Amino acid sequence: MATSAFLQKGLPVVTNAAHNAYAPAGKWILGTAAAVVGMIHVGGVTRLTQSGLSMTTWSPLGSLPPLTEEAWQEEFERYKTYPEWQQRKSMTLSEFQYIYGWEYGHRMLGRTVGLIFGLPWAYFSLRGRIPSGYQKRMVGLLAMGGTQGLVGWWMVKSGLGDDRRGDKQEIRVRPVRLATHLSMAVATYGALLWTGLDILGLPHKQSMIDQASKLSKGALKQAARLRTGSLHLTALTGVTIVSGALVAGNDAGRAYNTFPKMDDEWIPSEISALEPWYKNLYENTATVQFNHRVLGLSTAAGALGLVALGLSPARAALITPQARLGLYAVGGAALGQVMLGITTLLQYVPIYLAAAHQIGSIVVFSSGLYLAHSLRYARPALARITSGKTTANVVKTMTPKTSAPPASPTAV
Repeated sequence: MATSAFLQKGLPVVTNAAHNAYAPAGKWILGTAAAVVGMIHVGGVTRLTQSGLSMTTWSPLGSLPPLTEEAWQEEFERYKTYPEWQQRKSMTLSEFQYIYGWEYGHRMLGRTVGLIFGLPWAYFSLRGRIPSGYQKRMVGLLAMGGTQGLVGWWMVKSGLGDDRRGDKQEIRVRPVRLATHLSMAVATYGALLWTGLDILGLPHKQSMIDQASKLSKGALKQAARLRTGSLHLTALTGVTIVSGALVAGNDAGRAYNTFPKMDDEWIPSEISALEPWYKNLYENTATVQFNHRVLGLSTAAGALGLVALGLSPARAALITPQARLGLYAVGGAALGQVMLGITTLLQYVPIYLAAAHQIGSIVVFSSGLYLAHSLRYARPALARITSGKTTANVVKTMTPKTSAPPASPTAV
């Protein structure tokens, strides 16, 4: 009966402060994660509008934008001294203001995200509303966010150096640096999302351990298998996102605009055209697009396979409602993302589709993380309960000190 009740109710997030003293902190962390997604989106549009090299200076705290005609003209003249100007000499001041606005907005949004994280952190810390054991996570999250600004400037500098003046192709930042910048943003988002879900699930800590010990071996094995699959799928999604950044960095989406073949070839003949060979992995248009296609289709196939494994009639009843929701989200997001990617390619990468495709990758990534987190009751440390360890010992070693009251049946 208890096991059946656990599988019927599962581990819902507890957002009501009456039942989870740390719920406000959890919601703040998830809000910060949403702000990071907004920053990723604006960063993508900044790249798509070719705005990233419009600001040629950087300072940690930022500054006001040009406010007068004279100040704008001075900023424009500074831009003209850098390599990108040699390819955009027909640009007017109003066009420069447009691209400058996107880059300025992206940078200031990043600083705003820092405030969204930092100020509530100080408040919740003073009020004792950060769960015991979570302060180190907060320091790590702050470090990740702060480092992101430095990585962003390191990326921009790669398009401003004098070594780029002889480039015959469009001057842009180095693809590897762009991929690093995006990867750090996605990693920061993932850490925020996981931490927020952890905090909103704190009231379930003790009951989860108790209930997991009572699950049948079949149910626990099914959940463990799905959890492993979801973690692998999330990692694959992350690699696919990195490969997408390399496609963007090389503007490779505007080549081979056919599907499923790449200009009448399954494997493009130019795939190993560069020397040394490893440059093909991040600077060869054919290679980076081929890799992204393979990774994107593999992610979609993996997601649909995981859904089939978890939602078959005989197995769906062996997991919680949250896990089933995660499976639906993973399958729908992955299928939608691969269709959006193909459409974006065939339509020659219009800005609105390309920006949506980038956000779609975050949706797939988020779905995978949510699914893995919803199956946390099947992680190896808990699975060992069925091999003879007592619940009391596991509770003692795994439950953090917290003053949050236990979950209520009415928690949402």
